[in-house]
Amino acid sequence: MFKPGQSGNPNGRKKGVPNKQTKEIREAYQRLTEQNLTNMSDWLQQVATEDPAKAMDLMLRLSEYIIPKLARQEHVGNDGEDLFKNVKFQFGPDVNDDENRIEE
Repeated sequence: MFKPGQSGNPNGRKKGVPNKQTKEIREAYQRLTEQNLTNMSDWLQQVATEDPAKAMDLMLRLSEYIIPKLARQEHVGNDGEDLFKNVKFQFGPDVNDDENRIEE
């Protein structure tokens, strides 16, 4: 019916243009947040008096809307080769090495 990568509606929304409703919802949420910054601070203080860990959790969850999450990056060499295939770490004696184990 359609070729791969071909839209069923060639006159539809162009690639990269945000959905109109999503844009409006984000703008409304931003206005709501901006208008309630003082209230939000008061609410967080109230929560913190009873449960500081819960207040911190709320702050972290709210931060996701302000600070973008870092995307996971994979570093590879030429042709997707693993850059760390020959890297070895030594943190001390091998606990399974009975011959060289230091007895305390």
